[in-house]
Amino acid sequence: MLIKFFVSTLPLLLYLFFKTKKSFHVLQQNWYNLGNRYIKWIINNPSKVFWNIDLCFLLFFVFFVVDSLLAMVVFIIFYTVNSLLLLRNQKREVTKKPLAITSRIKRLFVTEYILYLIPIILFGIAFDEHMLAVYYLTLGLLIYMNPIVTVVANTINMPIEAMIKKGFENKAKKKLKSMSNLKVIGITGSYGKTSSKNILSDILNIKYNALPTPKNFNTPVGLTITINNYLDKFTDLFIAEMGAFKRGEIKELCDYVHPTYGILTKIGTAHLESFGSQENIQKGKFELIESLPSDGIGILNGDDPLQRSYPLKNNCQIKWIGIESDDVDVKAENIQITATGTTFDVSFKGDKKKYSFQTKLFGKANVYNILAALALGYELGMEVGELQAGVKRVNSIEHRLEMRKYYNINLIDDAYNSNPVGAKMALDVLAMMPGKKIIVTPGMIELGPEQERLNQVFGEQIADVCDEVILVGEEQTKAIAEGLKKKKYSNKNIHILNDVMKAFPLVQSLDEGSTYLLLENDLPDIFNEK
Repeated sequence: MLIKFFVSTLPLLLYLFFKTKKSFHVLQQNWYNLGNRYIKWIINNPSKVFWNIDLCFLLFFVFFVVDSLLAMVVFIIFYTVNSLLLLRNQKREVTKKPLAITSRIKRLFVTEYILYLIPIILFGIAFDEHMLAVYYLTLGLLIYMNPIVTVVANTINMPIEAMIKKGFENKAKKKLKSMSNLKVIGITGSYGKTSSKNILSDILNIKYNALPTPKNFNTPVGLTITINNYLDKFTDLFIAEMGAFKRGEIKELCDYVHPTYGILTKIGTAHLESFGSQENIQKGKFELIESLPSDGIGILNGDDPLQRSYPLKNNCQIKWIGIESDDVDVKAENIQITATGTTFDVSFKGDKKKYSFQTKLFGKANVYNILAALALGYELGMEVGELQAGVKRVNSIEHRLEMRKYYNINLIDDAYNSNPVGAKMALDVLAMMPGKKIIVTPGMIELGPEQERLNQVFGEQIADVCDEVILVGEEQTKAIAEGLKKKKYSNKNIHILNDVMKAFPLVQSLDEGSTYLLLENDLPDIFNEK
């Protein structure tokens, strides 16, 4: 009977593989439970986590009352069939970002399997045929509780991950220390960091060899990977994007890479929930500027009241940029946005002449990002002609007001991490386009107690611009729907789906020949309401 017991657990271990893979995908999308994000997801999604077929493990007890051998056969059949069904579903499932099988994920798999093998081995050592019902019920419960076991495995691995991370960080610090001529530029803000970084890189690379952190690598791990894998002796300037979810994290990044120059994009409400207050966001973002050396240069936005009002505790040089304000060092005016891009004039303090600039990018926020790059490039000794050439060559930034074609539809892809300012700007861009205007959005998240109100305002703004509205997720877009209702927007032009992947066929059916589609925010698969 002992051999039969061990054989009967093989389908369970197979099912465990597919079940764990799903849990790890959610864990990875929640940044390995950083700030308890994964635990919060479990608490907020009990139906997805606990109301599933795994609950049938309770029926094993009924079969054991009848016949233990019958229960064993049912156990094998149950987990074999479920393994095949789960495998089929995972193959068919269309995900925006699949599970990345990293070294960390592989280590987690090992730890999780050890946790499951321990009770199986213990049951085998102290095997008692009369306890089979308890064994199977225990194993069934552990499979059912797989998302919780994943939390335990992740917690166990944390010291290991910290040691590995420390080793790579020490290697990166040693490399930075050996590059005495390298200058580091830090970029942070509530939003616009990645756009600002890419724009700055394109402009500075006209004259210098500038290396930006790739994609949205804005954590200690991201900076470490960039330094160890991409930084070399030919790099003049290292552009480090810096993200944060609470106070102290930007300071930690600055202590790591020691920036000489800093750009603060815009202070808003992004990650208000994790920061706790607007004041904490303001202080957290200014950690970059306050970490600069006395001979460093900080670039601040003169049109942002939260930057203007901040009592800066640093004597480094500050350069202000602006569009609305006059008392700035670099100012843009005469901004013209068309379907092909943006043109504007720029004046530099101390130079009475105005210079014309042209870019493929859209939106006022990108003008601010360009101004910040111009201010820093100017201070680094670039000629105005070089700056003009740099701005002209700036490439569209993926998922940030990126204009492209989706079959015969003009897609304005603004799918990355929406916020109230960026969403309004995206709608302003859409409003300028000729033809039918459609928006697809799941709304904005991580805005703390202001989330419902800001999404309702977003709904009112949508009503003023869009001909058709596709909302993704009935529950999470209720506030947007309220905003549309407040503006007396027609219900027949509102379409509610539970998965963004279903939106594109619907858009094609609504196309009338000249359609512009705004994709505003694209939440991870964990937010799909299905």
